[in-house]
Amino acid sequence: MFAINKKLALKIMITLISLVIVFHFAVIFSIIPYDIVWAGKIHTLQEMYTFESVSIAVNILLLVTLIMKNEYIKSGVSQSILDLLLWIFVIVFLLNTIGNLMAETLFERWVFTPLTLISAVLLWVIVRREGQVRSGY
Repeated sequence: MFAINKKLALKIMITLISLVIVFHFAVIFSIIPYDIVWAGKIHTLQEMYTFESVSIAVNILLLVTLIMKNEYIKSGVSQSILDLLLWIFVIVFLLNTIGNLMAETLFERWVFTPLTLISAVLLWVIVRREGQVRSGY
């Protein structure tokens, strides 16, 4: 059975979130049409700028948290605070997965549903304590 360790999960998440940030900038700069994101509910440029700006800010917060968790930068922020933030993101990604399943656009359903579910699982791998999940083997 394939088991993923925390370090690999961190590297994958840092890469994924970096790509998601690039994606959101591509939406802002009209490289990607905004009508395929946010469950197809955005109808004006102002709404798109607002939603995309918030999304970029939240993703940057997650990226910085992951970078600090992986100790690429020394921050002085305790591991328990970083873990709390990451647990919050686990919940956010699980809720986002449910929302993506109900999205009006096929792109969001077929691309972002698996992405948010994989992100939730990877974050769970990063923050779970060793010994929480035991294999019967």
